[in-house]
Amino acid sequence: MKQNGRIYLNNNLDEQIKLNFIGLINIVKKLRSTEGCNWDKSQTESSLIPYFLEETYELIDSIDKKDNENLKEELGDVMLHIIFQSQIATEKNTFTINDIIDSINKKLINRHPHVFDSFSKSKIDNGKQNWEKQKHIEKGRTSRLDGVPNILPSIIFCQRIQEKASLAGFDWDNISKVWEKLDEEIDELKIAQKENDFNKIQDEIGDLLFTVINLSRFLNISAENALRSSNKKFIKRFKLLEKKVADSNKNIDNLSSNDLDKVWVEVKKIV
Repeated sequence: MKQNGRIYLNNNLDEQIKLNFIGLINIVKKLRSTEGCNWDKSQTESSLIPYFLEETYELIDSIDKKDNENLKEELGDVMLHIIFQSQIATEKNTFTINDIIDSINKKLINRHPHVFDSFSKSKIDNGKQNWEKQKHIEKGRTSRLDGVPNILPSIIFCQRIQEKASLAGFDWDNISKVWEKLDEEIDELKIAQKENDFNKIQDEIGDLLFTVINLSRFLNISAENALRSSNKKFIKRFKLLEKKVADSNKNIDNLSSNDLDKVWVEVKKIV
């Protein structure tokens, strides 16, 4: 529904949610006021970035651990940062929290015409593909790969540009082609290693990783989540290995690689 050029959803917002949200805005406003907290008053958009990143990773960690109570708290911390940044912008007369919400409402509706527009839903065969097309038009981008932040971790960045290329129609026909490419990249890496060419080895390792991430995409697996899970599993196993070695009154530094491998095999049966 549109009123005065604005788009509204026909939702009855719970009064308590409304009061709590406004309350949070007023708390942050108070903290930034002349009689507020010196630390909060001194913060800028840039100075808050490290704290925002920390809260984001804590949020991810709580999701990984399936800790709903902590997830609730971390979502609140992330929300605080959004309100904090909007308050700083309000003080500079740049934009307000209302502008932010109005903008995201319009964006969601505009990028989901198959949900909010009246034309036949059969015209849209892929919601994600339609989102990317709409975004490409809105931003006036020259390349379908534009818009992926360079600051993203390399694995996430890689999977995102692969997804964008795929949505533009540039992709393997089927997963068997990806397996063939993986074998090809492994062979090329072996050749580079034999030639002892550092730059070539680095390039081939990059190509191999790129292909593995492509494979994970075809298998509908988040490469970032998969690697994070493997990291945690390795840490858990290694700590158990250390405990087993200590329990046997041995020093891990004095054990051979074969001795450690034997303990590792035992550990893998447990974890």
